[in-house]
Amino acid sequence: MEAITQLSYALDTFYFLVSGALVMWMAAGFAMLEAGLVRAKNTAEILTKNVALFAVACIMYMLMGYNIMYPADGNGIFPALDLSFMFGGDNSVEDVLASNGDTYYSGMSDFFFQVVFVATAMSIVSGAVAERMKLWAFLFFAVVMTGVIYPMQGYWKWGGGFLDAAGFSDFAGSGVVHLCGASAALAGVILLGARKGKYTADGRINAIPGANLPLATLGTFILWLGWFGFNGGSELKVSDIGEANAVAAVFVNTNAAAAGGVVAALLTARALFGKADLTMALNGALAGLVAITAEPLTPTPLEATLIGAVGGLLVVFSIIVMDKIKIDDPVGAISVHGVVGMWGLIAVPLTNGDASIGPQLLGLGVIFAWTFVASFVVWLILKIVMGIRVSEEEEYEGVDLGECGLEAYPEFTGNRGSGL
Repeated sequence: MEAITQLSYALDTFYFLVSGALVMWMAAGFAMLEAGLVRAKNTAEILTKNVALFAVACIMYMLMGYNIMYPADGNGIFPALDLSFMFGGDNSVEDVLASNGDTYYSGMSDFFFQVVFVATAMSIVSGAVAERMKLWAFLFFAVVMTGVIYPMQGYWKWGGGFLDAAGFSDFAGSGVVHLCGASAALAGVILLGARKGKYTADGRINAIPGANLPLATLGTFILWLGWFGFNGGSELKVSDIGEANAVAAVFVNTNAAAAGGVVAALLTARALFGKADLTMALNGALAGLVAITAEPLTPTPLEATLIGAVGGLLVVFSIIVMDKIKIDDPVGAISVHGVVGMWGLIAVPLTNGDASIGPQLLGLGVIFAWTFVASFVVWLILKIVMGIRVSEEEEYEGVDLGECGLEAYPEFTGNRGSGL
């Protein structure tokens, strides 16, 4: 029996680590997606942001975020102060054997899986504020977001806080990760303002195409792949028949929802614009994935496809509405992760009999309100203290030169007068 327990522990820990590695690979997906959807003159800076935010998230979550989100104690609203994780330590053989199966993976593997989630939430912010935000203001915000803002609302659900006690259900983070990231992004975009030339005084909306759609497509496929770790790893266990079947169902439903999102977004774009818009199809895939993340286990494959399809439909209309109200989001992150994240939370009771709409709306409202208000305050302080927007000249020349001193495509963007 002891040998079986140790083998199960090793298998579940390994599964957790591999799932975390898949989610870490999503950082590459976000980097490629965003680099493809911004103009060439802003590519190096957005790549710098994606690399740096991942490092900042890992350090801040190690120093304080993990202990805030998963404290030893707390009253459901405020976690007990504990910053011990940075000094290491893990489960002993004796503790695992004495737990009677309640401890079935390494504590370090849990941290690794959780830290890549917080980096994902921060990556959502990166694309929404692209092409006009100061790099260092963004990174200072990342410190607060990954160290405090994200972990607090994470504690309320996944750390055993008051949302969890109220019956709020969010399997892998349509709310805790995606809505949280989008809410922080929305606060930043409102204070930042739109890119120059995006909206005209007479109400026209000027499209600003991305520089590299093959790169954006590659990023989407990387995110699609990484999402199997995102949702599949959130099952937490794979070492018995029931859990193995559950993981397989999560994988199938995750994939089905993405497919439904693509088809629905593509058909919606064709109906509205008369064209098969690639960027809408890419956002449709991500919308389907976000939609199913709140509950990828209980739907049938057909139900998962339909949940993803509704996400794909919503994201097209949301992107259009965001432009009409002059919320300038270069990559559609607020629509994909925020609006569709809300849909994912609301859809949970459709297939999960243990969930109900009241707690889902409570969780939705609390996550949005906390993250938006806290982020708005931090963004506002940064705006007053150091400024958050680059100068008009830097925006025209490209933030690559102004913030990074180099260009991603120097042979193509050397002629500043081209406006590329």
